Amino acid sequence: MDLITWSLNWRLILFIGFCLVTLLQLLFYWGFFSRLAFFKKVSRDKSQQHPVSVIVCARDEAPNLAKNLPGLLVQQYSSTHEVIVVNHNSQDDTRYLLEEFKKTFKGLHIVNLEQEAKGIPGKKYPLSIGIKEAKYEIVLLTDADCVPATENWIYAMQHAYDEGAQIVLGYGSYHKMPGMLNKLIRFETFHSALQYLSYALAGMPYMGVGRNLSYKKELFFNNKGFASINHIASGDDDLFVNKVATKTNTRIAIDPDAITLSAAKKSFGEWVRQKNRHYSTAKFYKPIHKFLLTVYNFSFFLFYPSFIAATIFYDWRLAIAVFALRFLSQSFVYYKTMKQLHETDLFAWWWLMDIWMFVYYCIFAPALWRKPTRTWR
Repeated sequence: MDLITWSLNWRLILFIGFCLVTLLQLLFYWGFFSRLAFFKKVSRDKSQQHPVSVIVCARDEAPNLAKNLPGLLVQQYSSTHEVIVVNHNSQDDTRYLLEEFKKTFKGLHIVNLEQEAKGIPGKKYPLSIGIKEAKYEIVLLTDADCVPATENWIYAMQHAYDEGAQIVLGYGSYHKMPGMLNKLIRFETFHSALQYLSYALAGMPYMGVGRNLSYKKELFFNNKGFASINHIASGDDDLFVNKVATKTNTRIAIDPDAITLSAAKKSFGEWVRQKNRHYSTAKFYKPIHKFLLTVYNFSFFLFYPSFIAATIFYDWRLAIAVFALRFLSQSFVYYKTMKQLHETDLFAWWWLMDIWMFVYYCIFAPALWRKPTRTWR
């Protein structure tokens, strides 16, 4: 083989590699993510209102509880419900704040824990106690730094339960604030929800978020709670769902009323530390989920480098044509799913955020191999 032939083959291989990476991306966008883009809630002849226990775990969360707990306590839900706050060994004014709330809101149930559970890091112990204390079969979980988007959150989340449903996955968004960091955090949150909600619709649920998650007590206790993951600080949401969710027992709720809102981190360093904690649990997912997530993330990571290589070393016109195919597919799917998740203000920025995601994977890939942290704060 002469030098010219070898050079042509090498350049062709680069282009073919770029085409294969693009094909993988398109398979995910149209095979998985389009399910969320075209999702339509099943209408029912009449509404349903199950008894619900809302559970919040808090450690030194007095400022967040003062701001967000009223949003849980004033929910417009005519059926039987309760709000349980598990005060996990707080050293601030959480206990006194909760006692003041109790004077006004009789439906508030306070559980004060004053000791740690040996060998069980994170919030699995207080959450398990909260679920045990719950009076009702459906438990609805959120965090102290979250507030429901509307007063109909309980209704919207429990309404997703139909025959056979044992888990409802919600969307936990962030307050819209000025600044690029807020947009980066919200886009990453949207991108994560795009995946776990779409996988659930495809019959392959693999995670949920503790900011907005519901399941039945029976499911929790039949699977021995968090016993198999008690040694991991995080994972009370995603690892538990990964373990017990199936294609038949999982539903999603994405109505405007079903969303919760949190305050995004105000510094890049704080956000990086938060995401590192979250991603440290991904290594414990089921093999099929790890495989699919790895293929998607790796193809995403390779897309821009392979596009640049194909543009420089092969035919830039063909490279741009292939790039445009993915770009148009992304534009359509992102627009539809951002409408579904009520994040349409991000659409004007999606192309820039898409490039940013390459940097994002470089930053957070090491978390997949790092030893999980021992705390949940």
